[in-house]
Amino acid sequence: MKTAAIVIVGDEILSGKVEDENARFLVAELRELGVMLARITVVPDEVEVIAETVRDLSARFDYVFTSGGVGPTHDDLTIEGVARGLGRRVVRDPALEVLLRAHFGKDVSEAGLRMADVPEGSERAGGEDLRWPVCVAANVYVLPGVPEIFRRKFAAVRERFRESPFVLRSVYLRADESSIAAGLAEVAAEFPSVRIGSYPRTDEHGPIVRITIESKDSAAVQRATDRLVERAPAGTVASTE
Repeated sequence: MKTAAIVIVGDEILSGKVEDENARFLVAELRELGVMLARITVVPDEVEVIAETVRDLSARFDYVFTSGGVGPTHDDLTIEGVARGLGRRVVRDPALEVLLRAHFGKDVSEAGLRMADVPEGSERAGGEDLRWPVCVAANVYVLPGVPEIFRRKFAAVRERFRESPFVLRSVYLRADESSIAAGLAEVAAEFPSVRIGSYPRTDEHGPIVRITIESKDSAAVQRATDRLVERAPAGTVASTE
């Protein structure tokens, strides 16, 4: 199973001045693609923190996606942080520089040309679908913070990540979590390849718990679901889906 981590970069996210939309979007996308999201981390605009985070996550997971901190201003530090985290230099990509000069004209500033800087050895991904390609350094995909552009750039590379899909079943029990905890633990131990989650709430009829059973093995999901229903206290199964 392929795994992924998301690194959201920006003081504005940590301070609450801007609400992050990109992680929420990417959670749903990766799920649909069959990739297991293992971490979401929010870090400040500090090169060493970005570098340390990227170094750790890129070594532990198959894919790392960064959001934010790319651009021409003083606080756009993601490229340098990714480069340091991977032990690479920051270099100017000649092809990106040509694109920038063609777009902005002869008066393009040095700050503007910083947008052509990439970690050494990076790949330009996304092809003709994008004016500005996605920077890929090792297994790190560097994406912008602006939600509309983030989504457009991810769409251009999303099929790279497609895996076999997750299979999910749900069982709703009219019970308190404490009364079903032992049964859940037994089913989880019996089916280690299946993830079982328990999510309680209360509605107008009293307590109800949604139990989720998921795996990429559909047969295992069905067996675990059947066993869970079998182990549930009498009269507590409200529905399954």
